[in-house]
Amino acid sequence: MTSHQNTQTMKPATAAKKLGVYLEATPAEFQEGVVSRSELSALQADPPEWLQELRRNGPHPRPVVAAKLGVSIAGLARGGVTDPLTTEQIEALKQESPEWLQRERATQAEVRKEAVRIKEKNAERAEKAREQHS
Repeated sequence: MTSHQNTQTMKPATAAKKLGVYLEATPAEFQEGVVSRSELSALQADPPEWLQELRRNGPHPRPVVAAKLGVSIAGLARGGVTDPLTTEQIEALKQESPEWLQRERATQAEVRKEAVRIKEKNAERAEKAREQHS
C-alpha cells in the first residue's frame, strides 16, 4: 500500500492571521489562492518584500494594532478603533495619547498584574502540594 501525504492547505484569511497581516492589504494572488503549510513556513522563514512591507508599515489587523498600543482588542473597540491602522497612525495615536488609550493601557496593566499574581499563587499552591506529598 502506498502512503501519500495530503497537502494541508488553509484559506488566505487563516494564513494572513498566522502571518499577522491584514488580508485586504495582501497581493491579489495571495487573497485568491490557498496556502499550504509548506508555503506558510516559507513565507515565515523568508518573507517576500510585500510581507516585510506590510509588517513594517501596515495596515495592521486589530490584534496587531492592539498589541502595538498595549491594549486589548475590546479596548480598541471601546476607544472607537475598528479599522486597521498603519504604523504611522499607531505612532500618532501613541503621541496624542488620548484619554481612552491611557485608560485602556492602565486596564491592561492591571489585567497583566492580576494574571501574574494568580500564576504565582498557583505556583505556591503546587509547591505546597508537592511538599505534602514528599
